[in-house]
Formats: sequence, structure tokens, C-alpha cells
Amino acid sequence: MIQRTIPHGSEQIPVIGLGTWQTFDVGKSERERAPLVEVLRRFADAGGRVIDSSPMYGHAEEVAGDLISNVPHPFVATKVWTRGRERGIEQMKRSAALLRATPIDLMQIHNLLDWRTHLPTLRSWKSEGRIRYIGITHYTTSAFDELESIMSSEEIDFVQLPLSIALPDAEERLLPLAQSRGIAVIVNRPFEGGSLFRRAPLPEWAREFDSTSWSELFLRYVVSHPAVTCVIPATRSPDHLVENMRAGEGRGLSGEERAKLRAYFNRK
Repeated sequence: MIQRTIPHGSEQIPVIGLGTWQTFDVGKSERERAPLVEVLRRFADAGGRVIDSSPMYGHAEEVAGDLISNVPHPFVATKVWTRGRERGIEQMKRSAALLRATPIDLMQIHNLLDWRTHLPTLRSWKSEGRIRYIGITHYTTSAFDELESIMSSEEIDFVQLPLSIALPDAEERLLPLAQSRGIAVIVNRPFEGGSLFRRAPLPEWAREFDSTSWSELFLRYVVSHPAVTCVIPATRSPDHLVENMRAGEGRGLSGEERAKLRAYFNRK
């Protein structure tokens, strides 16, 4: 598994992580959780460590916390998603308890909600050793102007944003800015909610890129950008998980190969 360095910490994390939106929002029964136990087992076997969640994701934090012992040395990322300082503190304490993470590796301000209030708290918690890194997130391009402003003016460790072969907008401004500011980048929505899989057939020359499925190609496209630290596809399918993890192995794509792949995918 390819590793990327977190600029503000100099430690490395695997380029393929695991999101928990929808997929980990399940109950307590063995039947509901069995696929996720196997997903995490295969995730760990492939060298995965980064698991991203949020209080917004229903039971995902609780389920991830219950099952996370299956992953050696996990890198646990979650978010604060509420208004007000005290509510933010209460929510972060609850997240730490549910995820059984002390300290939390990465705390992010979810979708920039009340970020001016929460950012000082995150900095204080970081200085106290309660969290290791701080960041901001959003999932739409409409927030890119505000993300750019915060990235330019505030000291943060991570930014999480959308990027895919069909939506490369972040490559124009935000990824170069992240590189220049030493901000690690986590990519969400690499499959555009699954809609990418209804497009062009897999080209025969995909094997040139060490890929045997569109999911591998989509993820390899994303992680081949030098500014991307990690991408967090979500799945409850163990077989899909294995496909996703393969995208973090082998060689990356050159700039010319990324452009060729994007042109093929977007052809009429």
C-alpha cells in the first residue's frame, strides 16, 4: 500500500482509507455487522488504517468503535457537526467515547458548520493532546471559495473535499493551495455516490494502469495526484473493499495518463 506523508506531522498514512457514511449506520445484530467485520478484516490485511466517520452518520461512530479492534494501529478521523461551543465540546466527547479513541487522530469541522466557533476549541484540544490533527470538510464544489479562504488564512492540518474523475474542479485551485500551505488532503465522494459506474465500459488498456475494474481506476486517478494524502471510499461489501484497496498498490498514473483516462471517461 502506497503511503503519503502528513505535512504537519511528518508521519505517513495509507492512500486508501475507509468512509463510514451509510455503510456503518447499522444496528447491533451479528447479521447486520458481519459484512463490516469482514470489510475491516480485509481492510487491515491490505494495510488500511484510516477510518473516517461523523456524528452525522447515524450509528456509524458507535459501530466503528465496536469493530475497530480489527484494525491494527487505526488512524481515526471524525467530525464536529453542531452549532455552539459547548454543544461542540459535548459532541466531540461523545465521539471519542463511541470511537474508543484517545486521542482522536483527526477532528474535522463537518461541512464548515459554525467553523469560527469550533476552530479555537479544536486548537485547544490539540494543544492538550486530546486530538492530534485538525481539519475542515465539505462535499460540494459550491463551498470551494470558503474552503480556499480558510485554507489560505488559517493554520489547519487537513482539508477534506470532493474529487473524482468526473469532478476534477479541486485540482485547479484547492490542491495546489494545499501543497503550498502544507495541508493534507482527504478526498470524499470519489465515485460520485456510485453514479460513475453507469458510464463508459472499462477500456482494454486499463491493465496498463494495474487496474481490472472501474473502482480501481477511479481511485487510482484520485490518489495519483501528488497533493492527495488519502481517499475514503465507503463500502459494506468485502469484495468491493478488496477492489478499492488494490488502487493503493502498484504504480501511480502520470499527469498525461490521468488526462487520457479523464478524456476517455468523459467522451460523448
